[in-house]
Amino acid sequence: MKNFVEELKWRGMLAQMTPGTEEFLMENMVSAYLGTDPTADSLHIGHLCGIMMLRHLQRCGHKPYLLVGGATGMIGDPSGKSQERNLLDAETLYHNQEAIKSQVAKFLDFDGDEPNKAELVNNYDWMKDFSFLDFARVVGKHITVNYMMAKESVQQRLNGTSRDGLSFTEFTYQLLQGYDFLYQYQKYGVRLQLGGNDQWGNMTTGTELIRRTLGSEAQAYCLTCPLITKADGKKFGKTESGNVWLDRNRTTPYAFYQFWLNVSDDDAERYIKIFTSLDRETIEGLVAEHKQDPGRRMLQRRLAEEVTVMVHSKEDLDMAIAASNILFGKATKDQLAQLDEATLNDVFKDVPHYELPKELLGGKAIDLFCQDGWDVFPSKGEMRKMVKGNGVSLNKEKLTAFDQVITSDDLIDGKYLLVQRGKKNYYLITVK
Repeated sequence: MKNFVEELKWRGMLAQMTPGTEEFLMENMVSAYLGTDPTADSLHIGHLCGIMMLRHLQRCGHKPYLLVGGATGMIGDPSGKSQERNLLDAETLYHNQEAIKSQVAKFLDFDGDEPNKAELVNNYDWMKDFSFLDFARVVGKHITVNYMMAKESVQQRLNGTSRDGLSFTEFTYQLLQGYDFLYQYQKYGVRLQLGGNDQWGNMTTGTELIRRTLGSEAQAYCLTCPLITKADGKKFGKTESGNVWLDRNRTTPYAFYQFWLNVSDDDAERYIKIFTSLDRETIEGLVAEHKQDPGRRMLQRRLAEEVTVMVHSKEDLDMAIAASNILFGKATKDQLAQLDEATLNDVFKDVPHYELPKELLGGKAIDLFCQDGWDVFPSKGEMRKMVKGNGVSLNKEKLTAFDQVITSDDLIDGKYLLVQRGKKNYYLITVK
C-alpha cells in the first residue's frame, strides 16, 4: 500500500491529524469516511479537496465511505457560519443526496469487486428512529457541556456579531457528528474520519465519544485537509457570480474550464497537486516547464483539462476548448451553432448585448445593426466601408453585403445574432 499521509503531504493536502494516524494507516487497510451535508443538489469546487482525499485514500489501498448527511443536513453545522441555516425537508434532502452520489461516482469506484470499493451511507438511516430520550442516554451522557462549549466553532458563534447567538439545534450538531463516527465504527469498522480543517472540533468530538463509550483502547483517528484559499488569501472557488458548481446546469463546462484556466501561476502550482491525480514526477515536470515560459500558461491549461475531464467528460472539455476558440481564435459558424444556449451566454457574457424586435427580421443588415443607441457601428457609412474591407462578420461568417437581408434562418438557437466588427469587437443581439 502507498503511504496515504505522504501522498497528502507532498500535495499540500494535510492540515493536522491525531497522534498515531500515519502508523495505523501503514499497518492496516483502513476504512475512513468523509461527510457532506446535502444542502444543495450539487457539490461545488470548495468540496473537491475532501473528495480528492477520498480518491487518494482509495488509490492507496484503503476503503472510503462517503457519508451524506440526510439527518445532519436538517440541522446545519455552525462551523464557519455566522448564522443558522435554513432547514430542508426530507424530499429535498433525498433529491440532493442522489445528485451528489452521481457526481462523486466519477471520483471513486463504488462498483468494483475489490474489498476497498467505496460505499455511500446516509446518517438519516440510523438517526430517523433514534428518539430524543435514547440520544440523551446513549450520547449525551458521555460528552460534557464544558467540553462542547470549549470548541472553537461554538465560541466563535457565542462571541461573534450574530444577534441570534447559537440555537440548541446547532449546539447539538457536534454530538450528532460524533455519533455518526461511533455508529460507523461499530457497524462498518470505520476507524478514520476525514474532513476540512474547520471540522476539527466536530471530528475530535467523535473520537472522544468513541473512547468514552467503548473504552480508551478503541482506535479512532481524525485527519484534516487545509481550507483552500487563493494566493491573495481570498476564499477559493468563489467568483463574482457565486460558487463554481460541479453540476453543468449550475456552471457550464465552459465556465468551469475557464475558472481553472484563469487562476494565477502560484495558484495553478498548488491546485494541480490538490485537484488532479497526476503523479509527483509529472507535476514537477510541468511546473519546471511552465516556469521557463509562463506566458504559454501550460500549467493552467493542464490543470483545466484534467479537472474538466474528471468532473465532466473529454467531450465537454473539447466543447469548452472550442467555445474558447470562438471568442479568442478562429472558429466557424458550425462550431458556433453547436453551443447550447447557456454556454453561448457564458462565452459572450462580457460583450455588449442588444435586443431587436422580431418584427424587424427581413430588414437589411445596415438598418438592423445601426440602431439608435447601439454602439456596433459609428455610422451607416462606417459600416459600409468596413463590410467592403471584409471587416464585419455575422455568426462567424464574413458579411459580403451591407444590405444583406437578415432572416430567421440567420438566428442561432432561434434567437441570437453574433456581430463581429474587426478582430476583437463582438456584439450579441437577442431577437425577441
